[in-house]
Amino acid sequence: MTPQPWTSPALPVGPRVPVWAPSAHNVELHLLNDDRLVDMTPAPGGWWTAPFDLEPDTDYAFRVDGSPDRPDPRSALQPHGVHGPSRTVDPAAWRWTDQGWAGKDVLGSVIYELHVGTFTPEGTLDAAITRLGHLADLGVDIVELMPLAAFPGKAGWGYDGVGLWAIHEAYGGPDALARFVDAAHNAGIGVCLDVVYNHLGPSGNYLSVFGPYFTPAHHTPWGEAVNYDHDGSHQVRAFVIDSALRWLRDFHIDALRLDAIHEIKDDAAAAAPPQTHVLAELSDAVAALSAELGRPLSLVAEADLNDVGVITPTGEEPPAESPSLGMTAQWADDVHHALHARLTGEDQGYYSDFAKAGAWAKAYGRAFLHNGSWSTFRDRIWGAPVPEDTDPRRFVVFGSNHDQVGNRAVGDRPSAGLDDAALAATAALVLLSPYTPMLFMGEEWGTRAPFQFFTDHEEADLARSVSEGRVREFADFGWNADKIPDPQASSTVEASRLRWSELDDPEHARVLEWYRALIALRRELAWSRRTAWPQVDETNDMLTVIYEDVVVAANLSGEERPAPALTTVLLSWEPVDNAQAPLGPGQTLVARL
Repeated sequence: MTPQPWTSPALPVGPRVPVWAPSAHNVELHLLNDDRLVDMTPAPGGWWTAPFDLEPDTDYAFRVDGSPDRPDPRSALQPHGVHGPSRTVDPAAWRWTDQGWAGKDVLGSVIYELHVGTFTPEGTLDAAITRLGHLADLGVDIVELMPLAAFPGKAGWGYDGVGLWAIHEAYGGPDALARFVDAAHNAGIGVCLDVVYNHLGPSGNYLSVFGPYFTPAHHTPWGEAVNYDHDGSHQVRAFVIDSALRWLRDFHIDALRLDAIHEIKDDAAAAAPPQTHVLAELSDAVAALSAELGRPLSLVAEADLNDVGVITPTGEEPPAESPSLGMTAQWADDVHHALHARLTGEDQGYYSDFAKAGAWAKAYGRAFLHNGSWSTFRDRIWGAPVPEDTDPRRFVVFGSNHDQVGNRAVGDRPSAGLDDAALAATAALVLLSPYTPMLFMGEEWGTRAPFQFFTDHEEADLARSVSEGRVREFADFGWNADKIPDPQASSTVEASRLRWSELDDPEHARVLEWYRALIALRRELAWSRRTAWPQVDETNDMLTVIYEDVVVAANLSGEERPAPALTTVLLSWEPVDNAQAPLGPGQTLVARL
């Protein structure tokens, strides 16, 4: 069945800056180029439109029932920040050279997550273009950009974005994103954009001025939930889905990573009459656009649910009672937690269950540790089993990511405490797992630079609250307040910038070559097309992952261990004489059976 095209409900079209304000009695358009006010014209469905077309590069804002100037909720550009006026942008003016780009499917791809602001010294999308050659040489298939939606100040992770249709000005704005995607495609690399549809940040969020974008019916860690299932939600859902389609269509983006979908509250299925879950509706809309454009488009969900209903195609019955959301893939945090606990020995907080005997083999062997079992951290039964016929590539796994590094007290990476042999084991177990692998920027050369949590709020009370909250968050773990980086300090941002000069160090160069070799081996063995689950074993601190024709082995003990029954060594961290030689301490190898 061919997916039906998405139709945004009653959205006026054209360059007349339509804005949805269903309860307003009067909406004025403030044109700042010549400082004049123009009455907007009401349209069906609670929409208002300008009486004439706006030219490109026009600065404008809205006044709703006499409110101060407020930016357009669908603004593409906020040249003066999230509190300032919007500016019109003409996507037709972009000069694309990626006409031969056939797209890139997420499944089985090597993904590389980066934060634009700290990936280069300049911290811009244009500067990131200059490093695409490095990523292409490494063998990256898709680069995943942490959120670009306009957020307060200049520095931040992007998860407190408030201009969900705009590109953060400090990164270069929408023109720079178009240039980056075009350059990436010409380098043979797809682009995934991290988007946040579960909440908006606390500063610069003016959506409630216009309409019921939020509802007190649900609560999230950030306050009132986005309104996906109460009065007015049809236009809120359209606001999000139109935004997603715009990234894929106008900016030629290949995939979207959806942040924390478990905090997207939608009880529409329980309504009378029942509605489709907003994420299933998004999946169908993206599938229709993919068919229209003739290239693969992917949705990757971060979900703290341990539920394969997330990746069950819409319209199919999921194994559990949850709805089928139709996501292409989902992050598998359990695999990370089990691998991290196994290599570092950490057992605090949510790592407690993952540090127990057998946890690594269970999580690595079937994506979820908690698959209907007891979660000590949550104090309840959690998750459901993964059916045997599930394609393992639908789970994205990693040795580190922005959360698992940056949400630590000092933002220390695994490389801060592990030696290079342990990093080599991590790389092999991630890149030659049955899953879709993801790397975090700098990991490929074993950088010791931290990635810390940072913000740039201008409001003194909010800035102080964020700084003090960070200290309180880690007080129970025994951290001294003086040792916790201040999120508001510029030094915290600077400490988090990648140190590209490390590549001149022979030890870092060796780690980088190991990553390159592993990715090259993936391609040689057509790893991205494999869909079989391996046999997984841990005996005497020897981790083995056995496929039909290949075995990955890592000796985490301090002693020699007998090698599996091998024929040919394909790759090894330390040199080996033959396939029957014992594995020395810290040895990782890949071999044919």
